[in-house]
Amino acid sequence: MNATVATAIFAGFMVLTVALGLLAVRGRGAGGGLTEWSVGGRSLGTVFIWVLMAGESYTSFSYLGAAGWGYNFGAPVLYVLAYMSCGYAIGYVVGPMLWAYARRHGLVGITDIVAHRYRRPWLGAAVAVLATVCLLPYIQLQITGMGVVVSTLSYGAISLNWAYFIGFAVTTAFVVVSGLRGSAWVSVLKDILVIVTLGFLAVYVPLHYFGGYGPFLDRIVAEKPQWLTFPGHASGGLGQSWFITTTVINSLTVVIFPTTVAGYLSARNADALRRNAMYLPFYNVLLFVPMLLGLAALFVVPGLAGADSNLALFKLVVDSLPAWAVGVIGVAAALSSIVPMAIFMLVIGTMWGRSVLGAVPKLASRQKLWSQVVVVAAGGLALLLTYTAPNTLVRLSLISYEGMAQLVPMLLLGLVWRRLTMYAAVSGLAAGFALVCVLVFGGHDPIWGMNAGIVGLALNVAVALAVTWLGPRERSDDRPDAEVLALDDEFPRAESAAGVGPGVSVG
Repeated sequence: MNATVATAIFAGFMVLTVALGLLAVRGRGAGGGLTEWSVGGRSLGTVFIWVLMAGESYTSFSYLGAAGWGYNFGAPVLYVLAYMSCGYAIGYVVGPMLWAYARRHGLVGITDIVAHRYRRPWLGAAVAVLATVCLLPYIQLQITGMGVVVSTLSYGAISLNWAYFIGFAVTTAFVVVSGLRGSAWVSVLKDILVIVTLGFLAVYVPLHYFGGYGPFLDRIVAEKPQWLTFPGHASGGLGQSWFITTTVINSLTVVIFPTTVAGYLSARNADALRRNAMYLPFYNVLLFVPMLLGLAALFVVPGLAGADSNLALFKLVVDSLPAWAVGVIGVAAALSSIVPMAIFMLVIGTMWGRSVLGAVPKLASRQKLWSQVVVVAAGGLALLLTYTAPNTLVRLSLISYEGMAQLVPMLLLGLVWRRLTMYAAVSGLAAGFALVCVLVFGGHDPIWGMNAGIVGLALNVAVALAVTWLGPRERSDDRPDAEVLALDDEFPRAESAAGVGPGVSVG
C-alpha cells in the first residue's frame, strides 16, 4: 500500500513536470531559433533567473551527497555553502559582464565567447569538447541520484534501472521542445517543493527523534565532536587549507561554468543578474538542512557505509513519515535531479550545435536542430554508460570541476586583458588541465593540504603569462577594444534587452 501511494504521487508530479515544461513555450511557436531555445531569448526576469540558477545549484547532491558528507565527515561539507556564497559575490560583477559581451556580439555560450575573443572558431569547438567531457559525469550523477531517490520513495517497487530511464525520458521530453525556458518553469515547481519539504524536515526531524534542537545539538557536541571541527571525521585530510583553496577555486569556476553562463545570458537585463546575485544566498540557507539531517542520522541509523551513507536523509524520511509524505519529499529530490540534468544536457547541445556542428558550413543553417539532436545523444550516452560502465563517468567526475577551473584565465582574463594571446591561453589551459589529471588520477588530491585544482590553476596562469611575454606574437588583429574585450557595456543598467522598462519580471 505504501509503495502504491508514494508511486502514484511521484507519477502525478512527473506528468505535471512534463506538462509545465511543454507549456513554457505555448504561444511562442517552434521557430524561435537557437537564441530563444538555448538562452530563453535573453528575456527572463529576476524571478525566473533566480529559480533557474537556484535549480541548477540545488541538485541531487543536496539531498543525497550533502547528507552523506554530513554523515561521514561533518564540517568539511560546509565548503558547499562557502564557495557558492563567494561565487554569487563574484557573479555580481562577472554575470553582467558576460551578459553584455554576449548580447553585444550575439553569442549564446562560453564556446561562442572564446571563439569570438580569440577569433578562432576551432578553439570554440575544442572548448566544447573539453566542457562536454567535464559535464557528462554530472548528467550521469543526476541520473544515478534520480534512480536512488525513486527506488527509495517507491519502497523498491520501481527498480533502479527503470528509475534511471524515467529521469532521462522526463528530462528529454521537455528540454528538446522548450529549452531553457522549460527548465525555468519546471524550476518553479521544484523550488516550491524543496522549500516546503526541507522547511518541514528542519523542524520535524529534531523534534521527532531528539525532542528539539537543544537536545540534538547537545548530543552531537557530547558524542560526535570530531564531526564539528576540521578536518572532520575520517575525511582523508580535508582540513582548513583544503577548505580555503576549494572555496577559492570553486567560487571562480562556478561563475564560468557553462550552465551558470547559460543562466546569465538568459537574463532580460544586467540588473536582473545583480539582484539575483544578492537573493541567491538566501536559498543556500536550505543546504544546512540536509547537512544537519546527515548528522541526525548518525544516531538514528548508525553504521551506514559507502554509498548507503548518501541515503542518510531518506532513511529518516522513510522510517518516520507516511507514504504520501515520502512521495512528496521524494518528488522534490527527483526534481532536484531533473532540473540540473536538463540544463547540463541543454548546454552540451548548444555548445555542439553552435560551435562544433554549426561550424560546418553545410550544417550551419540548422544549429537549433543539431543542438536538439545532441541533447538526446548526450543524455542517451550518459544513460547508456550508467547502465553499462558507470565507473567510467565516475572517474571523469573526479576532474570535472577542477578541470573546468582551468578555463578561468582563457575566459575571464582574456576578456579584460587584450595582451593575453591565443597561444598563451591554450598553453596555460593545457598545462593546468594536465597537472590536474596527474594529481587527481594519481591520488594526490588534496596535495600539500590544498585542492589540486588551485595548484593546476596557479600553473595555468604562470604559463599563460610567460607565453604572453616570451612566446610567439598573436597575428594582427585590427579590431577595436570594444569588439574584443568586455568593457563597460553600452546598455543602461535598467534598460531591458527587449526594449521595455526596468523592473522585476517573471517573464
